[in-house]
Amino acid sequence: MNKNFKENFMKYFFFVISLISVAALLLICYFIFSEGIPFVKEYGLKEFLFGKVWAPRNVPASYGIVSMVVGSVYTTLGAIIIGLPIGLLTAIYMAFYANKKAYKILEPAVQLMAGIPSIVYGFFALVVIVPLVRKAFGGDGMNIITASLLLGIMILPTIISICEASLRAVPKAFYQGSVALGASKEISIFKVVVPAAKSGIISSFILGIGRAIGETMAVYLIAGNQPRIPTSITQGVRTLTTNIVIEMAYATPKHRQGLIATAMVLFIFILIINTIFYFIKGSEKNYE
Repeated sequence: MNKNFKENFMKYFFFVISLISVAALLLICYFIFSEGIPFVKEYGLKEFLFGKVWAPRNVPASYGIVSMVVGSVYTTLGAIIIGLPIGLLTAIYMAFYANKKAYKILEPAVQLMAGIPSIVYGFFALVVIVPLVRKAFGGDGMNIITASLLLGIMILPTIISICEASLRAVPKAFYQGSVALGASKEISIFKVVVPAAKSGIISSFILGIGRAIGETMAVYLIAGNQPRIPTSITQGVRTLTTNIVIEMAYATPKHRQGLIATAMVLFIFILIINTIFYFIKGSEKNYE
């Protein structure tokens, strides 16, 4: 009886905890959409999403966020272009080439990178990457290139960890069979193992996008924070997240609604990314 009581208690205890998690998510959704949707309806969806001018203090005020959307997309694409190849190749090295001594150094290093606070990455970029970019490309060094380099570094732990786990999950018979048929080690890895692990690699790609597009403080320090549509990767930009951080402290009620609507757009982007990730994981399970 006592054992059954403990089992039932723990069962309902964990059920309540899971409900709290779901309730927290629903409350966040309610807050964002209840504040954001009325603003978008009043201001106009087209003017909000595709307006080129963000000037809340103008009379009349302008709340176009297309420049921030473009800034977020550019920096995220740059981060993926930099982070995905480096992350995948690092994962391949750790899974197939690294000896035990090297792996014991690399694996904790990757985990440590995941635990470094964003603001520390930002200060690192401000002191190291910004001067290098300034010297190479001119200007003040705070631009799309700098932000992309930093975000590319920041998403490496996510990409490396998931890619390595996916590569190790591929049955060894795939690699061994390829080698037995006369293929070299490199061909066996890149032509057999990597394609077999593509669902996990794509998942790391999607999660990397989610991390990059949602990053705030590090990008705030080095992206230039200029709400304009860039014509060059050497120009500064403002992302959706940094726009919220910069202006929320002094926002008027109307301005505050516009910032929450910006957060709503960002939330929808992240929701789309997570939905894609969910379907990819589902297809991977069906394949297994």
